[in-house]
Amino acid sequence: MPRAERGFSLIELLIVVTIIGIIAAIAVPGLLRARMAGNEASAIASMRAVSSSQQAYAGQCHGYAMVLTELKVAGNYLSPDLTGGVSVVKSGYTVTLVPGAGNTLLAAPPAGCTGTGTNYYASATPMSVGSTGTRAFATDEPGTIWQDMSGVAPPQPFVSGGTISVIQ
Repeated sequence: MPRAERGFSLIELLIVVTIIGIIAAIAVPGLLRARMAGNEASAIASMRAVSSSQQAYAGQCHGYAMVLTELKVAGNYLSPDLTGGVSVVKSGYTVTLVPGAGNTLLAAPPAGCTGTGTNYYASATPMSVGSTGTRAFATDEPGTIWQDMSGVAPPQPFVSGGTISVIQ
């Protein structure tokens, strides 16, 4: 009497594992591209949020904040995920706010405002170029967001050319 066969043979299991490997090899690069695109979209949104909060801050303090934390201290102009320190990491990008080129500190800012200046420079750079993002972003007082395709934050004054351009 022949014995009943049960389960899968080694060959069948190897075929299934090979098929799963092929599917994963096709899907993973697309997933990584989608993740980088999401990180870049978050960085652009962070630059817009910093720009908007700086305009609101300037309305009260008659100048711009010099660090991200000031935008929280002076009146919660910016969300806590962007005001945790001088530089914050959000969605694979390092977001930083510093005084802009040619900045002048204002002598006597209104009550509740400290370190108010005539301009600012905000940037978002990928923590790992090619992995968390490929583009870097920056903005200043006019609110235009600039990108650099090389992954390095565009320098002030902003000028289109090479790998640097305005976000459309």
